[in-house]
Amino acid sequence: MAQRAFPNPYADYNKSLAESYFDPAGRLTPEFSQCLSNKIQELLQQMERGLKSADPRDGTNYTGWSGIALLYLHLHDVFGDPAYLQMAHGYVKQSLNCLTKRSITFLCGDAGPLAVAAVLYHKMKNEKQAEDCITRLIHLNKIDSNVPNELLYGRMGYIYALLFVNKNFGEEKIPLSLIQQIYETVLTSGETLAKKRNFTAKTPLMYEWYQEYYVGAAHGLAGIYYYLMQPSLQVSQAKLHGLVKPSVDYVCQLKFPSGNYPPCVDDTRDLLVHWCHGAPGVIYMLIQAYKVLCVQEESISHDAYQCAEVIWQYGLLKKDYWAVPRCCAGNAYAFLTLYNLTQDMKYLYRACKFAEWCLNYGEHGCRTPDTPFSLFEGMAGTIYFLADLLVPRKAKFPAFEL
Repeated sequence: MAQRAFPNPYADYNKSLAESYFDPAGRLTPEFSQCLSNKIQELLQQMERGLKSADPRDGTNYTGWSGIALLYLHLHDVFGDPAYLQMAHGYVKQSLNCLTKRSITFLCGDAGPLAVAAVLYHKMKNEKQAEDCITRLIHLNKIDSNVPNELLYGRMGYIYALLFVNKNFGEEKIPLSLIQQIYETVLTSGETLAKKRNFTAKTPLMYEWYQEYYVGAAHGLAGIYYYLMQPSLQVSQAKLHGLVKPSVDYVCQLKFPSGNYPPCVDDTRDLLVHWCHGAPGVIYMLIQAYKVLCVQEESISHDAYQCAEVIWQYGLLKKDYWAVPRCCAGNAYAFLTLYNLTQDMKYLYRACKFAEWCLNYGEHGCRTPDTPFSLFEGMAGTIYFLADLLVPRKAKFPAFEL
């Protein structure tokens, strides 16, 4: 881990140090808020210039036009400026021209542009176009019955898109029965694989992607179990406690002595500390288990808090400076999530310090990603995070937390 991360140069939380960032009630200081807002505007200008050379065929949320539209939707929510809706509209139109009719997920497939477009048209009071996007989104369920179950390319990425629409509309635009049907398919798939690969003595559910039993949020168990515990799915307590909870317990048993988690089952390399693989993604599963399954306080303090310590020590990665999944912006969301659960100012302070690292762009010598202005590999993701930090109690990891 140490070889992949910059040494954390910051002193940890104390009240005196935190005074530069927020008051005792957790309200950001005017000076720090203005610093964040100024950096957002500066980076937006850089991003818009850079997007002129972006791939015109990429409409995805992960690296393409829909992700930029999602950023502007978020900026509209934070600042209330209608100009951001107009910016989002331009990128939505570009993304809808790039649908592939292959993948069904929110981040890497057609569900993302359609879901973002539906929400945008709803905000713009164009309900006819919103309904058309929702109809097309529902139809994606018929494309491929052999999709995997993980988040980036599988059923969980589709479930997120459906829940994203319902949450933003404030009503059941996507029938809950349809979402529950997909949920049941995921459960059945997990039970079947666990039996087939002789995992049932350890866990009732198991999932694979490209013949690997991934653990993290993007492709693996932690991301799947996080969504299997979503309250809006209205899953029975019998299934939650009979299938999901022992599966979560199994993931907890995979923890390294450091507090980090392996990228795959039986992988002994304690290397990766970003949302896709490692503690920054697993922490969401742990917190969700605490809230939904009523896991005792001792469990979350021992595991989720340990995740936070790993992220604080090893979360300033040398690779992909701006990338939300793999660098400081994405890792900082774990602090915000833990802060919103516990109200412990230490985690808000840590998020602010990671934001400070992001503010000093160009001074750390990080590698430039392939899509340097996108939501999940580039600058748009950091802008999204800085805007979230302005209202920390509402902050949610983009395209993942609901």
